[in-house]
Amino acid sequence: MEPVVASPGDRSRPAVSVHLRIRVELGRKDDLRLFLREAIPFYESPGGIHVRLLGDTSAPDRFIEVIDYASEHAYLADEERLKSDATMAAYLARWRAILAEPPTVETYRDIETT
Repeated sequence: MEPVVASPGDRSRPAVSVHLRIRVELGRKDDLRLFLREAIPFYESPGGIHVRLLGDTSAPDRFIEVIDYASEHAYLADEERLKSDATMAAYLARWRAILAEPPTVETYRDIETT
C-alpha cells in the first residue's frame, strides 16, 4: 500500500501551525482545561483556526497547545488580533496566570514536498 500524500492544495493540511510549549503550576491541569473550554471558541471564531491541547505522557504538568491556521492570511490576521484585541488580551492574561513559566512559541509553515 502506498502512503497517502496530501496535495499542495489540500485544505485539511494547515498552512501554519503554532506550538505553544507550556508548563502549568502544579495542580492546575484542570484549570487549564476549563480555561481552554471557554477560550477556544473565541480563539477559533474568526474562522480558519483550529486549537487543540496535547499532554506530555511523561510529565503531567507539560502541554503543547497547537494552533493550526488554514492559510497564511488567517495566521497574519490572528497575529494582528493578538496585538490589538482587548478580549484577546484578557484571555491571554488569564492563560499566563495558569502557567508556571513563560511559554516557548514555535511557528511552523507547511513545506510542500510534492
